[in-house]
Formats: sequence, structure tokens, C-alpha cells
Amino acid sequence: MLFSEIPGLEETKQKIIQAIRQNHLAHALLIHGQEGSAIVPMALALATYVNCESPTDKDACGTCAACVKMSKLIHPDMNFTFPVPGSVFSNKKKGEEEDEEPKVDINKPWRSFLLSQPYGGIQDWIDHAEFSSRVAISVKMGRQIIKTLSLKSFEGGYKTMLIWCPELMNSQAANAILKILEEPPEKTLFLLVSTHPEQLLTTILSRTQKISVRGFTDQEIKDHLVVSGLSSQQVADQLAPLADGNMRAAYRLVEEVQDKSTVKFRDWMRACYNARINEMLAFSEEFAILGKESQKTLLLTGMNILRECLLDKNQLVKLMRSSSQDRKFIGDFGKNVLTEKKILGMYHSLNESHYHLERNANPKIIFLDLTFSLAKTIRMEETHEESHR
Repeated sequence: MLFSEIPGLEETKQKIIQAIRQNHLAHALLIHGQEGSAIVPMALALATYVNCESPTDKDACGTCAACVKMSKLIHPDMNFTFPVPGSVFSNKKKGEEEDEEPKVDINKPWRSFLLSQPYGGIQDWIDHAEFSSRVAISVKMGRQIIKTLSLKSFEGGYKTMLIWCPELMNSQAANAILKILEEPPEKTLFLLVSTHPEQLLTTILSRTQKISVRGFTDQEIKDHLVVSGLSSQQVADQLAPLADGNMRAAYRLVEEVQDKSTVKFRDWMRACYNARINEMLAFSEEFAILGKESQKTLLLTGMNILRECLLDKNQLVKLMRSSSQDRKFIGDFGKNVLTEKKILGMYHSLNESHYHLERNANPKIIFLDLTFSLAKTIRMEETHEESHR
């Protein structure tokens, strides 16, 4: 991975490169950001740069032997630690010496995952590797880190250890690596890559230099989708606001036809507003059988539309991110149907449903409850007024 392969984020790239060239880079870095940000690509680009044979003031060369190996994630001095189920390690009976080596090759699916989903999250990794049990970084893996880094580098450069999702490291594993994290061998580089740094032990946090990677801007996502040939400019204009800085979400949205989600949400809201019960039930059943990503896309579309309605009602048109073809519906829906109280109530309902979908709640129950909840909120003041006539 090269810095040039990461969309935008020029300020973060330059900060890292300057620290390396001025020899100000700490031996233990905590690279953190929201889900779908460039935390993993940034860590890989950093590791590529420090081992590049001919780096420039902007990037690694991308052509030397070290860069080629890093592009395939097979550089012998690049090591990874990541959450896996305990079942990948051999089970030893009480009294027998424990085997620290995994009983299956977990590096092959890991490399495949990073190369195919550099912006993926923990659930993507679980799905990719087809794990069926909870994952974590165990004390055995902590000991393996110490064992790996005690050896000399193969090619004389930096020996790098990238720890992905260190927040899933149990306390025993964290305590096991404290000493080597604070006093590592010469030319050793720790890269802790996290979406939830607040969950790390303070003893780990205190031993790292923090690098915050912001989410992508709408323009960075648009440019990347178009230049990469993943979508047209028109589709990219629609998807970028929905992704909200999350490149993983942008990729997922590309797989869906986002304008269909906008139309579907509009028709759903019209059925709710007019209290057409049969249509409401039909919508909830239709949404319940969609794929999980399609369901989440629909809810994110709704939340984005409500955000735009709120901005439109407050005459903050410059902050609106919706496409021109969606503005008429947003204007009519926001001005003629919704009050600010209704918008906030509906947003809360959609967000809560998204939360439960992420945690694998029953989608049939979620969408049935959500449909009637939205209808109740939309019609709340109208029913109240009619009762006082």
C-alpha cells in the first residue's frame, strides 16, 4: 500500500512522512479513526515507506523489492496480530505445555482480507474468515508478539508489528506486551490500529504516540468512486453524503442502487403519512426479507433525508448534501409534513433500528415496529389538532 493509493488525507500523509524523514517517529504508534476510515491503509503505507529502498519526500517508490513484497503483504519483516477465535490454537490438557502456534494457517485469509477489504471492520473479517465463535487477541498471541520481535529483522530494516483491533486484546495479553512495547528491540515499530481507542488500557495508551485519521470528505469519496471506476459521477454524488466519511459504507452503497432506496423511502413515508395500513404492512414485509446491507442502506437513506429536511427548514441550504433531483421531495416533506420535533423523533427511530440490525435482531419485528412508529410520529400533531376541532 502506497500513500498515493489512499484518497485524500494529504495532511495526515505529510505529517507521517515528515516525522519519518526527521527521525521523530515514535516506536509505538496508535493509528485511530472511525470505522471505514483509512487507518489500515495508512498503517500499511507507513510500513511500506520505512522499508522502501528509494523513498521520496511524498511516498515510497513502489518498485523496489521491499515495496513489491509489501504490496502483497509478504515482506518477512512485516508481522500482524489480529483477533481470532480461541479454537485456532491447539487445546492442551491440564499439565501439558501449551502450544503458542495456531493449529491452522490464519495468515492466508488475513492477507486476502486486507487486500480485498482495506477499509473493512471486525464483522467483515469474521465473515471473510468464516469464524463461528467470538474473536479476541489472547495471551497466547501476546506471547507470540514477544517471540516474533525478539528475532532480528530478515532484511536489516524495520521489524514491524501491526496489531489490528487492539481493543479486543484481553488484559492478560495487554500486560504481556507492556515491557516490549515500552522498551522494544532496536528498529522495531509497533502500529496499533483501532476504531475504539477509548477501550484500550491506559497502560497501553500511555506508551503510544497517537495519530488520528479523520473520516473522508464527501469530495474525497466522490473522486475515489469515479476515478476507480466504481460508479458514475451522478451515483457518486448521491452515495457520498450517505457514506458520511466511511469508505467501507461507500463501497457497500455502490453495490446497492441508492436512488432506488430514496424512492423506496419516499413511497414508504407516503404510506405512513396517509395511514394506508395494507401498504405499510407490505413495506415492512418487503424490507424484512432484504439483505442486511440493503436494510441498513435504506435506514441510512432515511436518516440522511431527515437531516436534509432539517437543514432545509432552517434555510441552511449551503450545508445540504443531497442531489438536485431529491430536493423537491425533501422540501415538500420537510416543509409541508414535518416539524423539527417530528424529524428528531423519526431520526431517533431509524437510528435505533439501525443499531438493532447491527446486532442481528429480528428484521421482521424491527421493520414492523419501525413502520408504525414512523406513522405515529408523522401524524402525531395532525391527530392532536383534529381532536381539538
